Amino acid sequence: MLKPVGSDQLRPRFVYDPEAHHRLAHEAESLPSVLISSQAAGNAVMLGAGYFSPLDGFMNLADALSAAQSMTLTDGRFFPVPLLCLVESADAIVNTPRIALRDPNVAGHPVLAVMDVTAIESVSDDQMTLMTEQVYGTSDPKHPGVQTFNTQGRIAISGPIQVLNFSYFQTDFPDTFRTAVEIRNEIQERGWQTIVAFQTRNPMHRAHEELCKMALDAVAADGVVIHMLLGQLKPGDIPAPVRDAAIRTMAELYFPPNTVMVTGYGFDMLYAGPREAVLHAYFRQNMGATHFIIGRDHAGVGDYYGPFDAQTIFDDTVPAGALDIEIFRADNTAYSKKLGRVVMMRDAPDHTPEDFIQLSGTRVREMLGQGEAPPPEFSRPEVAQILMDYYQSLPQS
Repeated sequence: MLKPVGSDQLRPRFVYDPEAHHRLAHEAESLPSVLISSQAAGNAVMLGAGYFSPLDGFMNLADALSAAQSMTLTDGRFFPVPLLCLVESADAIVNTPRIALRDPNVAGHPVLAVMDVTAIESVSDDQMTLMTEQVYGTSDPKHPGVQTFNTQGRIAISGPIQVLNFSYFQTDFPDTFRTAVEIRNEIQERGWQTIVAFQTRNPMHRAHEELCKMALDAVAADGVVIHMLLGQLKPGDIPAPVRDAAIRTMAELYFPPNTVMVTGYGFDMLYAGPREAVLHAYFRQNMGATHFIIGRDHAGVGDYYGPFDAQTIFDDTVPAGALDIEIFRADNTAYSKKLGRVVMMRDAPDHTPEDFIQLSGTRVREMLGQGEAPPPEFSRPEVAQILMDYYQSLPQS
């Protein structure tokens, strides 16, 4: 199994020792506290789960700026995006060396983590603009990631954290949420040596299913880890419980036994395209994958990124030797009428556009909303039924 990024072993920030956990939870109730953003809460969960190992907490401003500009911290360690805890005000925690970070996504705002504060810094407009443009490739406020990043506040609180729980992810998705530690352990238990990871924030249609199978065959992998995002998305995206049900149904019915693990992670989507693809590769190496699928417009939104920018960034921008995980580069996929199966379009040079069946996500959502099942060339019937039931449950406008 590949080593984690920058370390011989994972360094999760969750407090696993029961006695230490009890003491810290008791202490946290009397500490000055701050209610953090949903994005910061997701980052704390990722730190606790070992996905962002070997980082021990939130970055100071110098490290965040360095990560944005060069994908390295000021000490030279690799990390592809700033990891900031931004708040509107730090008045309640000034001159306090130790604070509690409260969860915005759970009723009552329980303590999510305890931080040893190393710095409280104001972020200037120019610094926010620099980080925004470097990470998102745009400062357009209509970009959902840009909008979220720039509306959390301009005070950065930094320092190592100790995580006490995994927010709502472990309770709401007990069969799906897994830490990087747990996934590594299950990979070892299954005896897998070569592991493909597949990222998704959407239900998996035929093209996604076949892409995983193509990657399994191409690299002679033992299995694929379908790793779905369970955190906050932009309006209009299909919620995690529906995606979870659709993906599990597809995996159970259409993959051979012991070739797929359906798992999820607690993180809010950035929609940062190429930069987020690098982050996705980073924490897939940490969870034990040897290969990671990156296809067309990975982690993108709108038309902010070129269709394959998320692949070429690994050639053009990622520092040499920063990652050991291999990228499986996927082309556009479509159903071939000639061959009667889903193919990568680059592998069918004798085809004309008329030989393919391609449906846009917008058209599929329209069909589902009208109670019309997508064709079997696009979606497995069992998956289509789950999605139709969801769309028909929505209030009709």
